[in-house]
Amino acid sequence: MSAARGRGSDCRLEYREMPAAPEPSVSVTLAEIARLAGVGRAAVSNWRRRHASFPEPVGGTDTSPQFALTDVQQWLSARGKLKEAGSRLEWLWPQFEALGDRDTTGNLIASFGTAALGRDPADTGERSGPRRRVVEEALRAAGPDGGREAFAFLLDRWLTAHVRQISVTPAPLARLMVAALAASRPGTTPRTVLDPACGAGGLLLAAARHWGTPGDGPRLLGQERDPVLARLAAVRLALTTADVGQPVGPGADIRAGDTLRADAWPDETADAVLSNPPFNERSWGQEELTTDPRWVYGHPPRTEPELAWVQHVLAHLAPGGTAVVVLPPAAAARRAGRRIRAALLRGGALRAVIALPPGAAPPHAVALQLWLLYKPRPGETAGAGSSLLFVDTARPAGEEAPGGGKPVIDWESLGVAVPAAVGAHLGATDGAGPPAGSTAVPVIDLLDDQVDLTPARHVPAAAVAAGRQLRDSWREFGARLRELRETAEVLAGLPLDHDGPDTRSITVEELERAGALTLHSGRTPRAGTVQGGQAPDGAVPLLTVADLMASRSPAAWLTTADAAAEPDGPAVTADGDVVVAGTARAFDAWVERTAPVALGPQLHLLRTDPAVLDPWFLAGCLRAPANGRQAGSHASTASRVNVRRLRVLRLPPAEQRRYGEVFRQLHLFERSLREAGRLGGGLVAGMSDSLAAGRLTAD
Repeated sequence: MSAARGRGSDCRLEYREMPAAPEPSVSVTLAEIARLAGVGRAAVSNWRRRHASFPEPVGGTDTSPQFALTDVQQWLSARGKLKEAGSRLEWLWPQFEALGDRDTTGNLIASFGTAALGRDPADTGERSGPRRRVVEEALRAAGPDGGREAFAFLLDRWLTAHVRQISVTPAPLARLMVAALAASRPGTTPRTVLDPACGAGGLLLAAARHWGTPGDGPRLLGQERDPVLARLAAVRLALTTADVGQPVGPGADIRAGDTLRADAWPDETADAVLSNPPFNERSWGQEELTTDPRWVYGHPPRTEPELAWVQHVLAHLAPGGTAVVVLPPAAAARRAGRRIRAALLRGGALRAVIALPPGAAPPHAVALQLWLLYKPRPGETAGAGSSLLFVDTARPAGEEAPGGGKPVIDWESLGVAVPAAVGAHLGATDGAGPPAGSTAVPVIDLLDDQVDLTPARHVPAAAVAAGRQLRDSWREFGARLRELRETAEVLAGLPLDHDGPDTRSITVEELERAGALTLHSGRTPRAGTVQGGQAPDGAVPLLTVADLMASRSPAAWLTTADAAAEPDGPAVTADGDVVVAGTARAFDAWVERTAPVALGPQLHLLRTDPAVLDPWFLAGCLRAPANGRQAGSHASTASRVNVRRLRVLRLPPAEQRRYGEVFRQLHLFERSLREAGRLGGGLVAGMSDSLAAGRLTAD
């Protein structure tokens, strides 16, 4: 397959014609049927149980059957249910996906996009057979003006299906990078924008939307080593239009190839570069590129591929040009790269290091950084380069997610704060110093043995904000202590009879057989359905044992459709369900109040009729430490708890509710203890920082 190259709507997409293949059988799972029909999981399950005419499985397994798409369409149409179907585009994706592997499907989506530009499908390589028919059907479904929408939908589904193999720069981060770059060169529009690791073209797309106007805008250049991604990026940018339907700017030229080893733009310079290059690659060509002229600031060690990318970007900047590059935090601190970092500082090539909040982009657990680079003009003095701007947005003061989880990223605030800091540092804002959360450090102060450019080491906590946070924390800590004291008095006054006979109990397994409860076990979701980073509205959090052990909110999530998959999806809680962690390391049971939540492996959902079995009573009995010990299997170090062997007191409903209220009070007492501990730790740290900064007054 050859490289994908294009300019505007004249995008050239050439590759070898593939031999004709037999008509594939398009099949869908129960989860996909629910998504296609625009209904919930219960509706599809009910259709299958109630209607003997529901299509028979054509493949899959008993727990994850697959059905022929044509059979499903006919069945829905015969019963007048097609009117309930969601977007017409939803029906296209299974047909694209059934035609081959990742690359085949990606190329087919690119062929559809090219056809949507006005080309005959035969000109894209889809001359006959099922591939051409799918492209033609997609064109009919999209309609005369819906090609861009349909392409964007198919591309998004393709990227989501292969999220583990393809790293995508989230759109909010792309907009932030463009805004930061624009703040560094106020009042000017770059003539050329380059992305040397463009992926699916998200950064170039953000640049086109920011600077492009109908018939005018920057020239967009890109390179991507994955030929399929390169082709998709070219089509995506060619389909980018203004509201009036005119192509934006003079167009884009995307080429395939290994950027560091085989630069597709050796003689090109750009006014602006935006890039999110690959991280931690050890086989990037260090030995074969020893004498490469790009290494102006030093030959990058094998363990410093990110600094090779930084120098590649600088080599392609025109004098006076600027760049914004996404890098891992290790690039700012690893010992192996200190000489190159020092050379970048001395040469005025590095202007700012901006720490992003965790979750801003893959890998979501890491607080990535933005490096603002500058290409000095011949004879230009260091100027603003005599100091380095640090911006720390990775730890916003006082902003924590509920339950101590990862903070929710406020992209709107970031979109204001980061450009403001960059503009103030480079003189765009007259008389303004660095905003809160940022500081400018003289280069001479950074040139020590480590040349550590980690923002958290240099950005001081804002004294006013820190003082306000301390006062708020002390008030909250006092409220927690009062709650603890009140609850402790109630619990301490309970009459407990330790001399009487033990009340008879019953196991969860016996309660399940009697129909008093139903037990559903969590499981690993299907491959490709688990998402990371900031969850959109309506997403279903995925709770795992790892989350419980780290005392954090769920770190991953599923779409509503994927979470509703039945029977091959995870257990999903409803309000009032009892959840049990069936591992000795994190054994616990509680009444779920934040439903819906999808449960991962070793987590179990118990659903009761509250009139028969009180949820708080059930959870309180199950979580007793002695109960967990007797139901555990101790054959290995990773002891598990057999939930069906856990025991519950035999009590009438009225007594259950009395016990349940006490169990609820005990749960609140435990939660207040944990919260007081968290607040106390934060107060100790905050007070220590304030005292160490000499803020204790004479009074």
